[in-house]
Amino acid sequence: MSVYLTGLGMAVPPHVLPQTLAEDTARRLLGPRYSQFERLAPSFATSGVKTRYSVVPIDWFTHDKGWTERTAAYAKGATELFISAATAALDDAGLRADQVDTVVTVSTTGIATPTLEARAFSRMGFRRNIQRVPVFGLGCAGGVSGLGIAQQLATAAPGSNVLMVAVEACSVSFRTDRMQKADIIATVLFGDGAAAAVLSTEGQGPRLGPARQILWPDTLDIMGWDVDEVGLGVIFDRSIPDFVTNHLREAALTALELSGLREAGISRFVCHPGGAKVVTAIENALSLRSESLSEERAVLRDFGNMSAPTVLFVLKKVLETPQKGQMILAALGPGFTGAFMPLHVN
Repeated sequence: MSVYLTGLGMAVPPHVLPQTLAEDTARRLLGPRYSQFERLAPSFATSGVKTRYSVVPIDWFTHDKGWTERTAAYAKGATELFISAATAALDDAGLRADQVDTVVTVSTTGIATPTLEARAFSRMGFRRNIQRVPVFGLGCAGGVSGLGIAQQLATAAPGSNVLMVAVEACSVSFRTDRMQKADIIATVLFGDGAAAAVLSTEGQGPRLGPARQILWPDTLDIMGWDVDEVGLGVIFDRSIPDFVTNHLREAALTALELSGLREAGISRFVCHPGGAKVVTAIENALSLRSESLSEERAVLRDFGNMSAPTVLFVLKKVLETPQKGQMILAALGPGFTGAFMPLHVN
């Protein structure tokens, strides 16, 4: 049973965050508290990021925040992003919201119960009997893994329309009370955004195969969240680029084999760009031509690392090029896990 990507939509929040402004603000807020700030400050210029977007204005970051303020900002901002991205994807698919049978919501940067699709329900115009599948904790791998869940649900109900929305508001986790290198790097890289996809066994578009996940044991400390009384604290280990260089190829080949594919038949790896060093590590690991992941670098430059939605921003750019053939979506996330999904573009 073939499943097709019939619609794709993107959204970013209204507050633009140029990298120069982010650096100046971080220096003002973190510099006096963190003695190593100036040693890490060059990362703002070398990260590959020029612009990001935030669900909150720049002055929101001036004062320390707790769970109540962070959760309120997440719930409001992520709901707006959900509606914008989902509406764009449905428009692209030529569908109304009341024609959606199942909605998969992927998010890791905040907690909201009722979940985002319920908060967006009335404004979207979903049916009362829509099936809701909220998914938490996939992090940067969530765009690919979320598509995989949606693909399975579409396969299980031929003719149905499955909407997958990946929403992240990374900015609300900004910390001024934790002075760790990972917190500075998060301030350098992460932004907010959302991406949505419509899947069905009917219609036209790129054909999606089943997603595969490859989990490495004893890697829980590479990426994720610390949870304390103030909020979520990022775990973002400096070993990630080296880990990608040393381990990504084996995982990618395993995923290809599980999908009945061979490396020689892949026209494009469509990857989540975690950061400039990670993009280079992906090229090295997969023996790709240097600078070949141009769409990945463009998304990183213009939006930063938005976690789960980012790889779908890259996919949209790739689909706008003349590139065709068998492709593979790839992203890495907490676990530590590689998520892979075949996608054939006619």
